[in-house]
Amino acid sequence: MTVHTATADNLEGLLKDNDILLLDFWAPWCGPCQSFGPIFEQAAEANPEVGFAKVNTEEEQAIAGHFQIRSIPTLMVFREQILLFNQAGALPRNALDELITKVKDLDMNEVRAEVEKAEAEAKGE
Repeated sequence: MTVHTATADNLEGLLKDNDILLLDFWAPWCGPCQSFGPIFEQAAEANPEVGFAKVNTEEEQAIAGHFQIRSIPTLMVFREQILLFNQAGALPRNALDELITKVKDLDMNEVRAEVEKAEAEAKGE
């Protein structure tokens, strides 16, 4: 699977076109980002049914701001356009593989029900 470059122009399409999408927020000067890059690319090759995209926070400051990125690397995982995972720091390969497996195995009907419940509680319903 190809690792896409996410931009302000294509991010919405990447989210819509991929049931599962992993976003790696990085910068060229970031040492841990450089270490995580090959791990991310290996995971993309091993999981062709999953979308993988990298967001260069230097070039795509609007995206980084939208997602409130404060530290890099940061990994976000979406399934059916729902943010399921958001963590700063590079993951080792085995942890990334385990995360992908857990996201694939999720019952999204349960996830949507939990999201709806949390939104209703936030509104005071």
